[in-house]
Amino acid sequence: MDPRRREQLTRYGAPAAFLAAVTIAAILVKAGLNGSSSTTVAITSSSTARTTTAATTTTTTETTTPGAEYYVVVSGDTLGSIAQKYNTTVDELTTLNLGIDPTALTVGQKIRIK
Repeated sequence: MDPRRREQLTRYGAPAAFLAAVTIAAILVKAGLNGSSSTTVAITSSSTARTTTAATTTTTTETTTPGAEYYVVVSGDTLGSIAQKYNTTVDELTTLNLGIDPTALTVGQKIRIK
């Protein structure tokens, strides 16, 4: 290889390789900090490809209160229809179920009604 050509490659190639390494590291750190349950990041260089998958596990603990009654949400239910069915209010249901989103009930979700 021509010495002049080698000097040009060294002059521009080394900083480009360093920049690529820093970019890849930043993407991996960002993927690791992402709060989603599963993240796939594809990193492609001129001749290599790497895929990294990060998975997180969510643990749910359910506590039971003596005398409490629960209802399992079915298709078409709204918090208002459930409240009406059990002679209570939407406000009471949201108080009993802290963290529940009244606009995003899911089929099979268990909510406290008393």
